[in-house]
Amino acid sequence: MGGIALFTLYLFFAYRKKQKLIYIEKTPFKESHRKLLSKLPHYKNLSDTDKQKIERSIIRFVYTKEFIGVKMEVTDEMKIVIAFYACLLLLHIETDNCYDNLDTIIIYPSPVVLKDVRENGGIYTKEDFIIDGQSANDTVILVWHDVKFEAYHLRHDNVIIHEFAHEIDFMDGEIDGVPPLENSKYHEWTSVLYGEYQKLNDVAIKDREWGKYKLLGSYAATNEAEFFAVVTERFFEAPHSLHTHFPELYKELKDFYKIDTLSLVSN
Repeated sequence: MGGIALFTLYLFFAYRKKQKLIYIEKTPFKESHRKLLSKLPHYKNLSDTDKQKIERSIIRFVYTKEFIGVKMEVTDEMKIVIAFYACLLLLHIETDNCYDNLDTIIIYPSPVVLKDVRENGGIYTKEDFIIDGQSANDTVILVWHDVKFEAYHLRHDNVIIHEFAHEIDFMDGEIDGVPPLENSKYHEWTSVLYGEYQKLNDVAIKDREWGKYKLLGSYAATNEAEFFAVVTERFFEAPHSLHTHFPELYKELKDFYKIDTLSLVSN
C-alpha cells in the first residue's frame, strides 16, 4: 500500500474516531443508570460537580471499552458499576482519556481457576490458582460475584479499585507500585510507600505481631505493585482506618488521587 493510501486510511480512521467522540459527548446520561449509581456508597457523597463529571467519564468509558461476558450476559448494571469505580480513581487526575491503553473488560460470573507454570531451581510445575480479578496488558478480568458484593457494601476490599490501580500503575510503562508522578513528588512517594512495604514484608515473613499491618494484609506484601493496589483499596474503602494507622500513606494517596476520601466515606 502506497504512502498516499496509508495517509488516506489514517485520515479516515481519525475522522471516524472524532465523530465517535462527538457522539459520546452529546450522549445524555440515562436516569436508569443514575439510579444504579445512587446505590453505590461512594457516589452519594460526591459534589454535584463531581457527579456530573464522573457521569461524563462513565459514558466515555462504556462507549470506548469492549465488555465481554464469559458464560453470562453483560448487563447495564455491570458496565455502569465497573465504569464508576474505574473512573472514580481518575476523577481528579488529568488524563487525555479514561484508561486509553485499556481495550477490554472480561467478566466471569464466579471465581476463575487458571493454570500457571512456575519454575523453582530449574524444575517447572503446573499449578492451579483462583483469581477474582486480573489486570494484564490491555485487558482487565473481573468476577461479577465479588464485584457486585464489594461495590454495594463498604469493606476493606474492592476488586475493581484494585485492578484499575494496577492499570494506573502501568500508565508510566512499568508496574512497580509507582504511578505517574511529578518529579518533585517521586522521592517522598517512594520513601513513604516503600518504607511501609518493607515493614509489612518483615511482619508477613514472621507472620506474627501484625498490629496495624493487619489492615493491609499479607497479599499487600507480595510486591510493590500489589502493595500500591491494596493501599488504594483501603484509601477508598476504609479511609478512616488508613488515616488513623498510616497517616503518611493516606497523605500520599490523597495528594496523588486529589480526593479526600475521609469526606467521601462515612465513618
